[in-house]
Amino acid sequence: MGFTSTGKRRFLCLSCKYSFGKSKKIQWLFSDFIQFRNFIVNKLNKEAILEEVFLSRTTLWRKFKPFFKYASVPEESLFLLKEADSMKDDLDWVLGIDGKWLHRQGAVMIYRNITKSTNLYWSWHQSESYDSIREDFARLLPIIRPYMPVGVVSDWKGAIVASVNEFLPPILHQRCLAHVQRQLLTFLPLRSPLVMTRQLREIAKNITDIYSQEEKIMWMQFVQNWICTYQLFLQEKTKGIRTKKKWWYTHGNLRRAVKLLTFDEAHLFAYLENPLLPRTNNSLEGGNSQMKTKLSNHRGMKTPQQIIYIFWLLTFRRVKNKKNLKRLWDRLKPKIFRY
Repeated sequence: MGFTSTGKRRFLCLSCKYSFGKSKKIQWLFSDFIQFRNFIVNKLNKEAILEEVFLSRTTLWRKFKPFFKYASVPEESLFLLKEADSMKDDLDWVLGIDGKWLHRQGAVMIYRNITKSTNLYWSWHQSESYDSIREDFARLLPIIRPYMPVGVVSDWKGAIVASVNEFLPPILHQRCLAHVQRQLLTFLPLRSPLVMTRQLREIAKNITDIYSQEEKIMWMQFVQNWICTYQLFLQEKTKGIRTKKKWWYTHGNLRRAVKLLTFDEAHLFAYLENPLLPRTNNSLEGGNSQMKTKLSNHRGMKTPQQIIYIFWLLTFRRVKNKKNLKRLWDRLKPKIFRY
């Protein structure tokens, strides 16, 4: 009697006139895996794939559905990197750490070899807590040993800093200056009526333009001169009226900006000690921006699907040619279609 819209084969008993259905059996081939990769990396959208393989939208989704039920973990595609062999040629490399937040539905943590432009490990957690980062480091260390990084760059979240201090030896840890500058410009508005705020904003904007120790000393002198000039303004207090707080600092954001510029300066300019260490975490920020664009091209996915999509995207970024893709297919096929 043909097939239903859901792909089931319809049968009719000639004696009792009972109608029943049976799902059409689908065979997954390596070509389906290629089409899935093209869909994930946005090489082809659904419409282009349908025109290429001459399938209906329902059949194409049925072929892609098993892949969206399986999250590809980084250990399964690690053999494609041969990271240890590549590090033998150049033992010095830098570890970058950043998280891609899925609004309020958790974050995908990414650990990247910035020097080699390869993602070493990724995971999803409900928050960037210390326990989550600590768990990631416990799984990351066996991957990067014995070639430990010479430096780390991150956005300086407390959990990341604590985990780096615990799992890695005394190491240069660069605080991303792009994050610092963005936060400073938030504390110091462009059209502030206060002259001192506008002056400190101009000093803060130059924090990413320091390339030598001499420029660092000169820039820090500008900060100290500003603090000496406006020290009384920083200590100004406002008394509370009919409030629980009896007083607070009048220029709170200004004090936060000064503290950000003067607290632990060694981590702001760690890149001056090792030229291999970048000033910013733009290598990971650019990848996160691309993920945001790709997710926006596939609107409607729920959080579990978004996580699996990102995991597959990071996995396919390790694939350099069709031979590697075939090796990955042979490795993952028994796990994906074991049910």
